[in-house]
Amino acid sequence: MSRKLGPGKLVIATHNAGKLKEIAKLLEPHGLDCISAGSLGLPEPPETGTTFVENALIKARAAAEASGLPALADDSGLSVAALDGRPGVYTADWAERQFFEGEPGRDWYMAMGKVEGLLQAKGPDTPRDCWFSCVLAISWPDGEHVVYEGRADGTLTWPPRGTMGFGYDPVFVPQGRQQTFAELEPEEKHAISHRADAFAKLKADQFAA
Repeated sequence: MSRKLGPGKLVIATHNAGKLKEIAKLLEPHGLDCISAGSLGLPEPPETGTTFVENALIKARAAAEASGLPALADDSGLSVAALDGRPGVYTADWAERQFFEGEPGRDWYMAMGKVEGLLQAKGPDTPRDCWFSCVLAISWPDGEHVVYEGRADGTLTWPPRGTMGFGYDPVFVPQGRQQTFAELEPEEKHAISHRADAFAKLKADQFAA
């Protein structure tokens, strides 16, 4: 049995308004008032972990300690079997432009191209198995925490297809489907995604009658 969230305020350890809205909607039926770390003026801690679990806990603990409220953080990314699990926790870093690649910011097409280039360099018969991971960490101000891990398996395709996703979605074909995440309607993607898997486990543990 893990510690349970009670009704009241829950800090979502993000500065992204879209992510806050998505998570708040998922948790709304459970009496939680979700507020973002950004709205509280909390700094973003350096993500120095080498696993999704470590980085999610870093963010959740920092938000809980700074706010005095329970906090929820997530960390997610793409792992490719033939690349020894890369990009993994560095999923977003692979999209960061260097000074010689243009204006600072994230270029996801460039990131997808890096993955494809590495696979092609290994030869045409290289397996293209991959998976998305999502880790949700809840931390309380006294340091107690709980973690939930979700996963969506699939294969990589090239060139990218679809416009409805983000990140690596246009090259990820989920297991049992022909379309990429970016070609699926949002409701369909959210029903089978790694984040959906993680939240299903969180809800079953935290809010089961």
